[in-house]
Amino acid sequence: MSKDINNNLGFQTRAVHKGNGIDKETGAIKRPITMANSYELPYDPSDLNWSSAGKNLYTRNGGSNQQYLQEKLASLEGGEEAVVLASGVAALSGLFFALLKSGDHVIFSSVTYIAVYRLLNELLNNKFGVETTIVDTSNVENVKKAIKPNTKLIHIETPGNPTLTISDIKAIAKVAHDNGALLSVDNTFASPYNQRPVELGADFTVESLTKYINGHGDAMGGAIIGKKKYLDIIRAQSQINLGATISPFNAWLIMRGSVTLPLRMKQHNDNALKVAKYLQTVKGVSFVAYPGLENHPNHQIAKEQMTNGYGGVLSFGLKADHDTYNRVVSHLNVITSAVSLGHDESLIVFLGENDERQYLYPEEFHNGFFRFSVGIEDADDIIADLQQAFEKENLV
Repeated sequence: MSKDINNNLGFQTRAVHKGNGIDKETGAIKRPITMANSYELPYDPSDLNWSSAGKNLYTRNGGSNQQYLQEKLASLEGGEEAVVLASGVAALSGLFFALLKSGDHVIFSSVTYIAVYRLLNELLNNKFGVETTIVDTSNVENVKKAIKPNTKLIHIETPGNPTLTISDIKAIAKVAHDNGALLSVDNTFASPYNQRPVELGADFTVESLTKYINGHGDAMGGAIIGKKKYLDIIRAQSQINLGATISPFNAWLIMRGSVTLPLRMKQHNDNALKVAKYLQTVKGVSFVAYPGLENHPNHQIAKEQMTNGYGGVLSFGLKADHDTYNRVVSHLNVITSAVSLGHDESLIVFLGENDERQYLYPEEFHNGFFRFSVGIEDADDIIADLQQAFEKENLV
């Protein structure tokens, strides 16, 4: 049986209890993993809609673990419903596939996840005739100027990956709605603990559940949150007919990880701000990009729309050549060289001078930089690890 956890309760209480309940068969107080790919049919199944997502029929249509996770995410994000898919990219492509058709126009942020850049700048554009325009959405006037009569969707990412650009969700939502368009926001860098785009006027929030919501680096998933009338379309077209369904085990793992999201995000937020301030004191650091710093160009907007902190990701550059970046990484002991973000452990990746999106980044990023996902270790240990690596390369 499900617990009666209403949305008026606190974020942390809902993170713990929403979507959970007592298992009827065993009395277990945690939902079990249901690894079935098919469910028992009623006595007369002849009138069933075999593509229905409303009943447990076949796991591609949706299973119980997926449904529990969707219930929790809709509550945490402030949306009517959620659709959970196999990865963050599956959620993004599923959103675009369900909403867009040939001849539609999309405006999207110049700083976005690389899969969004390829989907909108290349694949949907070249293969299916969806017109796209890349703009710096940190300036709302750029968005207004890019609007066309056939603009169907504006897609922004804030904070943006990897330059930590901030876009004004409320202002861009107004531009979209005044012109008959929809707004989707990739919220992965913030998580619902720090920012809830639907509550700020966005039509859709997209999350890579692989990152902060799971938080343990051991499962993949993606989610779209918004109004039921749109989510029903996305579920039917992008989940059932394209088959981008999350596995029950991954849904269960992410459900487990999400319970500690508020606690982990507090630590990520605190640690990242401490590390960002430390990096500003290092003579060999050329720049630090983190929206929690007062010198960030969009700090005030971030302060207004990010409620509990500024996330755990920052980027920074060195006054050094290409090889020095790699040597610095080789000296690290606590911090791991790996892609992804939002894990319990700190992860760093050197993004070199040849990124295909480099021309879209601010000038200071053009000579290569680090993207640093600050973990939940002791901040002093993270800083000490950076310090000893910098010392070995005479950067302090």
